[in-house]
Amino acid sequence: MTYQEVEQALIAFRDKKGWQKYHNLKDLALSLNLEASEVLEIFQWQPSNHDLSDEERQHLEEELADTLIYAFYMCEKLQVDPLDIVAKKMKFNQG
Repeated sequence: MTYQEVEQALIAFRDKKGWQKYHNLKDLALSLNLEASEVLEIFQWQPSNHDLSDEERQHLEEELADTLIYAFYMCEKLQVDPLDIVAKKMKFNQG
């Protein structure tokens, strides 16, 4: 799937659920942060060299997906391509 196909699928899902009214930048940022916290929770109290179990890895993938979904919704709201803004940031960091 291309990013454009992912974006279209996310928008269709959001619209089918009637969630457009909740998708403002503030609430999307809050949700992004909450999902990122769920990523962190997987590692809470684990040693830094902890090997993930299959179940933990699956959970991590799900939480990363949730985090990316909210980031993608924010990009859609800002009318920016996430790949473009990552490329710009990488260029800036190398500068």
